[in-house]
Amino acid sequence: MSTFNDRENAFENKFAHDADMQFKAEARCNKLLAIWAAGLLGKTGDDLAAYITEVIKSDFEEPGDDDVIRKVAGDLGDKSSADEVRAQRVAFLAEAKAQLMSEI
Repeated sequence: MSTFNDRENAFENKFAHDADMQFKAEARCNKLLAIWAAGLLGKTGDDLAAYITEVIKSDFEEPGDDDVIRKVAGDLGDKSSADEVRAQRVAFLAEAKAQLMSEI
C-alpha cells in the first residue's frame, strides 16, 4: 500500500508544480505583453510599471486570456489589432516558458 501512496503523492506534487509553473508563465507572458504594448504607447518609468500591473490584474477578470487581449487591444486602439496582440501573446508565452525553464 505504501507504493501506491507514494505514487499518488508524486502525481499530486507534479500536478501542483505544473500548475504553479503555468501560473508563473502566464504572469510573465502578461508582463512581456504589457512591456511591448507600453512601448507602442510611449509609456516609461512609473507609467510603465503601473501599466504592467494593470495588464497583469486584468487577467483575473475571467478565465482564459481574452480579458488581457481585450484590455491591451483596447488600450492600443488603432496602433495594433486584436489579432496582432493575440499573436504577440502567443510568442511571449513561449518566451516566458523558456525563461522559466532556464531559471530552474
